[in-house]
Amino acid sequence: MALFDHEALTKLQAQEQAWEATRAKGLERFPERYAEFSTMSGVPVQGLYTPLDIAEMEYGDTVGLPGEYPFTRGVHATGHRGKLWTMRMFAGFGSAEETNARFKYLLANGQTGLSIAFDMPTLYGYDTDAPEAEGEFGLCGVAVSSLADMELLLDGLPLGDITTSMTINSPAAIVWAMYIAAAEKRGIGRAKLGGTLQNDILKEYIAQKEFIFPPRPSMRLVTDTVEFAAQQMPLWNPISVSGYHIREAGSTAVQELAFTLADGLEYVRWAVGRGLAVDDFAPRISFFFNAHNDFFEEIAKYRAARRIWAREMKETFGAKNPRSWLLRFHAQTAGVSLTAQQPLNNVARVAVQALAAVMGGAQSLHTNSMDEALALPSEEAVTVALRTQQILAHESGVTNTVDPLGGSYFVEALTNEVERQAYTYFRQIDEHGGVLHALEEGFFQREITEAAVRYQREVEAKRRIIVGVNDYVSGERQKVPILQMDVEGCARQIRRLNEVRSTRDNRAVSGRLQELAQAARQADKNLMLPILEAVKEYATLQEMMDVLRDAWGIYEEPVIL
Repeated sequence: MALFDHEALTKLQAQEQAWEATRAKGLERFPERYAEFSTMSGVPVQGLYTPLDIAEMEYGDTVGLPGEYPFTRGVHATGHRGKLWTMRMFAGFGSAEETNARFKYLLANGQTGLSIAFDMPTLYGYDTDAPEAEGEFGLCGVAVSSLADMELLLDGLPLGDITTSMTINSPAAIVWAMYIAAAEKRGIGRAKLGGTLQNDILKEYIAQKEFIFPPRPSMRLVTDTVEFAAQQMPLWNPISVSGYHIREAGSTAVQELAFTLADGLEYVRWAVGRGLAVDDFAPRISFFFNAHNDFFEEIAKYRAARRIWAREMKETFGAKNPRSWLLRFHAQTAGVSLTAQQPLNNVARVAVQALAAVMGGAQSLHTNSMDEALALPSEEAVTVALRTQQILAHESGVTNTVDPLGGSYFVEALTNEVERQAYTYFRQIDEHGGVLHALEEGFFQREITEAAVRYQREVEAKRRIIVGVNDYVSGERQKVPILQMDVEGCARQIRRLNEVRSTRDNRAVSGRLQELAQAARQADKNLMLPILEAVKEYATLQEMMDVLRDAWGIYEEPVIL
């Protein structure tokens, strides 16, 4: 169904041509600030958008209605008029006890979902007392070395009533197994557990660099989790395909969209290659996007993402279940946009970014705290960040209608252009032989690096203004509260780890680790069950990861020029 009448468009074209005289007079009085305007991705932005800019669109095929294919206007027919997005504040620092207290504080203040951040040793598969972990305990998340830590971390939290997201990648299967085992010990069966495992190893090679194993055994492990979830965890999303970290590494919004969806489609290919029917697992794939400063480009990115995913799942992979077509996503405001200079400005940045995520149709949202360029969030700062979401939900009016920007000439035209550029990247990735070959050849890395350099040059030239950094700079220093962590936390963590090692059945642990080692060397074995058995015997994270390191080796990224 065409959006506009041909005769009406012809009249509008003549009207627009006549309007140019009015515009010219305005430019004489108020010249435009820049010779050219563009989004942060470099997409040109016109001074005016009219029906002429979207005249070729077929409404049903490209826009449609909320909750209906191609889901440009959202995956739910009622938007946020019924159920609000999940307010899922990312939290984790120091010991399991400290993080548990923070989660209870957030839930008491209106948070509606959990999101666990792990510290660097945990992310790299080391126990807290490992030499590699020295000085890194709890600095960017919570330390989890064994099931005992996970039990303390989750103590008293309503796991059967809320969903939990865990940001973990190479050790994702092991940490997930700890979560499952801790819940089962409390009588909460795995079929009742809802949540999300980030588990997106491809973006680690592309952007974040917290990989351990070579790409192909890593993909095998991810596929194991997808298969296990499809069979035993119907409410769990085994992968959250993450564009967030791609964007934080310096990509544009278009690159974030294209590379993230390319990764997601690669996971689908691997699962299908395993023998899984696409409709058995695709409804549980979720996504994680950045919410950056360029308000309209971010919204266009989310709209284009839904449309592309729906089309590819339906037409390329032949998914029959409409739920397989849905791109559901969590958003987090842009950490890279936060400034140590004038940190109170970050409150405004986060509000704009969060508004873009909400108006773009996010299913869950984390809002960064104003102090995160300086330290882990204080209680005061994280409360302001949570309240930002609550103000948007209850005071702004933006949740009163579904997709309030649908039909905007600018937004629809920008959505089309972002989609077009994403498909250009898909073709380039295919020319490199697919995602794995492209990352091994450094294609993604070079594209992101070049984008980051372009942006930095624009900032240095004041083509992009960062308030308080390259303009509107003052000598006044803003003071914000800084989180103080428990100085005894690391010692307490190590004591607990030593107690676990001394009180467990070490013969049983040794047997389970041997079983895991054997399974790791058999390509047709799903590793989730042997991992679960080792976890239940209180094998530590590093003990299990060392087994896999021995079996698969450690990946060294080639030099990318």
